[in-house]
Amino acid sequence: MKFILRIFPWKRTINISIAVITILIIFSFYGLYTNTFYLLKPNNYIFPLLTLCHFTFLYVLWFKIKEDELTDPQMRNIEYILYAVFAVYVFKTVESLYILVSYSEFENHIIPASFFPIGILIFLLHLFLLGLTLLAIKYRRDMVGAYEFDDMNQHIDSWE
Repeated sequence: MKFILRIFPWKRTINISIAVITILIIFSFYGLYTNTFYLLKPNNYIFPLLTLCHFTFLYVLWFKIKEDELTDPQMRNIEYILYAVFAVYVFKTVESLYILVSYSEFENHIIPASFFPIGILIFLLHLFLLGLTLLAIKYRRDMVGAYEFDDMNQHIDSWE
């Protein structure tokens, strides 16, 4: 684990996460079987909308680490939403693997030559995004702190 933390410090994790999410947003409009982009399908806009939560979490993480601040309830809520988005990321990873494995079902159809290279790239990017998301959550725990709000109001003197 120390090796991974050395390769991906917190700034690099945030920057690479932004790059991977951006590439995957572009590929969410791409049809592997047809080698075209579908901009009018409403299903293609689900992934970009869900990544807004991930972008928000990455910004809040960057801000909290940079300003050396502690966690707050808003950050906790964003991270809890990110857990649900992470489940969607797992689904998209499994879906991209299923599309790659189901190649043999369409042997009689014309499949573009870019099917395997782009499909493998999308699958690897989804796997990489899963790892980067878990790494960002680990950096939140290590560098920003745990979510402990029970003790917060006991150190505030309301008469000052």
